[in-house]
Amino acid sequence: MGKAYIVGIGMTKFEKPETRDWQYWDMAREAGTAALADAGVDYARVEQVPVGYCFQASTAGQRAAYELGLTGVPVYNVNNNCATASTALMMARQFVEGGVADCVLALGFEKMTRGALGGGSGAGDFSTSPVARHYGIMAAGHGFEMSPPTAQIFGNAAREHMERYGTTEVQLAAVGAKNHRHSANNPYAQFQDVYSVEEILAAKTIHRPLTRLQCSPTSDGSAAAVVVSERFVVEHGLHDRAVEIVAQSMTTDTEESFASGSCIDAVGLPMSRAAARQVYERSGLGIEDVDVVELHDCFSVNELLTYEALGMCEEGASGKLVESGATTYGGRWVVNPSGGLISKGHPLGATGLAQAAELVWQLRGEAGVGLAHNIGLGGAAVVTLLRRS
Repeated sequence: MGKAYIVGIGMTKFEKPETRDWQYWDMAREAGTAALADAGVDYARVEQVPVGYCFQASTAGQRAAYELGLTGVPVYNVNNNCATASTALMMARQFVEGGVADCVLALGFEKMTRGALGGGSGAGDFSTSPVARHYGIMAAGHGFEMSPPTAQIFGNAAREHMERYGTTEVQLAAVGAKNHRHSANNPYAQFQDVYSVEEILAAKTIHRPLTRLQCSPTSDGSAAAVVVSERFVVEHGLHDRAVEIVAQSMTTDTEESFASGSCIDAVGLPMSRAAARQVYERSGLGIEDVDVVELHDCFSVNELLTYEALGMCEEGASGKLVESGATTYGGRWVVNPSGGLISKGHPLGATGLAQAAELVWQLRGEAGVGLAHNIGLGGAAVVTLLRRS
């Protein structure tokens, strides 16, 4: 196995759906062109193109990639729910590490509609939904209400965490306050407003205890990364741009995800924990070596759950961890410097690559090791460890 490096990244500003009069191929062209320019690589050098999206038609990946050039290279359409873009990045890394290609462009985009993300409006939808088993766990323990189903299952996971460990609504709101504060400095973020914990608690409740300012919005946007081999880095003099993909792992649901009947497990804690463990084993590094983290805070509670899955604290101690200031500037780690999904936005097919873009920018600065965590219900968890070359 060879090594794989990210040498170019690009993304559009994440925006509320229908803000701009553009098509998905327009945003993909913007992000892809930026990534290629950042790498100093012409699209003619690209040999493979995995493209992630969730809500467009089959072969939309080709339509998007054609905006960058008509070179006839393979284009792969990737759909893995919220983990779609990190799955495209994983495919790019595998192509390079396996010697299939020296230069791969991973591209992700999403053009969404306004309003809450769907997923089933009632118990009658369970039999046809890909996440039927997950919502079945929720319904058995908590019933099924009229609020958005994704907010319900994560909100119920939050309730379980509060009941089990004494986590407070203030601690959950502290996640939102931190990430909104971080996004104020991110020109690509959908929201750049800063909110206090009190303002977050006073916002409209989506599903108790989660308020609107603790939930990721629907978003339009695109992100891209150029992934190359060590030989390509040397031949093209890209050492100053290169960030190594040290280790990466994808896991899916196991029996543990459903055996407990807990929404905490159903929303992905076991598969996130397993993916992190595999990455640490493969890299010889641990969370103590990491400086900066971009993780999947689709809802504030999931950031807390992910602290525990990544080994940043003991089980049940994540509320105290965020409250201590350990996950912001001046603390042990900086988590979601981009503002995270809550504030940066969450176009499903672009999110994982946007995380990679933020980490590459950070690693080209002062950080040494970065970790990305991206999950999708249904399920997939991708953990990626990056290191400055």
